[in-house]
Amino acid sequence: MDLSLLKTFTTVVEEGSFSRAGDKLARTQPAISLALKRLEIELGERLIDRSSKQLVLTDAGKVVRDYALRFDNLGRELRNSLLELRDKRAGRLTIGANESTALYLLAHIERYHGLYPGVKVEIRRSLSSRIPDAVAAGSLDLGAISYDPRNAELASSEIYNDSLTFVVSPKHRFAGRKQVNLTELGMETFIAHNVVSPYRETVIDTFKRHQVPLNMEVEMPTIETIRKLVQMNMGVAFLPKMCVVEEIQAGTLMEVAVKEIHVERKIRLVLPAKRQTSHAAQAFLDLVHQKH
Repeated sequence: MDLSLLKTFTTVVEEGSFSRAGDKLARTQPAISLALKRLEIELGERLIDRSSKQLVLTDAGKVVRDYALRFDNLGRELRNSLLELRDKRAGRLTIGANESTALYLLAHIERYHGLYPGVKVEIRRSLSSRIPDAVAAGSLDLGAISYDPRNAELASSEIYNDSLTFVVSPKHRFAGRKQVNLTELGMETFIAHNVVSPYRETVIDTFKRHQVPLNMEVEMPTIETIRKLVQMNMGVAFLPKMCVVEEIQAGTLMEVAVKEIHVERKIRLVLPAKRQTSHAAQAFLDLVHQKH
């Protein structure tokens, strides 16, 4: 089997489109389509449902995707093993993280790179909900998430305690307040993160339980855009504190306690429980835990 065809297929799945996969692999969209067709002919199965406007895998496509990830992991393990035979500090480290946990990892990555400059470090941005499965499947060495994955194939350890914080513009009417009641937020416009998370659900449930309207009239895909809109006084937001601590210290955002809402976020590193951790990944784990 031509493993390059499998690589093309998994890239299409990861990117969600033929054109983005072509951009990532530096190939034209027709070349990507031809490679997928060759793979389907070789396997004797359709892998992608072409009747759908969105990229939808057939049942055979899902099976091939899982095996392709295993092939990719084995290839990566082979390359790492050969490198580590020559130099224990060489190899590759791939960590999955979402926008906020990636921010937390920056200081650790800087220290790690200083200690092990021969290791290539890649942070793959992903939805937090997908990271545990990717670690279990072997396409990631480690994952940084803000919840307990509750997966028997994974081990996890807490590395940082964070919290949700309510922030407003310095021009907002609450800017001079240390604390507000939840009922006072019923008339506010919230700039919401449009990614499903347990913390988003906790906030929504708290407003429902207290029968206070939660006006999420504006939803944004990134914390950075939410932060900027709040600074412009276009609304208020609940955000991970570690993502706004510099703005709070600089006075470009104001932190205000909400009496009825106290939500902790525990940042965890997840790793395979039943598969040997690479030397590069173990060195990163040791570095992080030395800090705590």
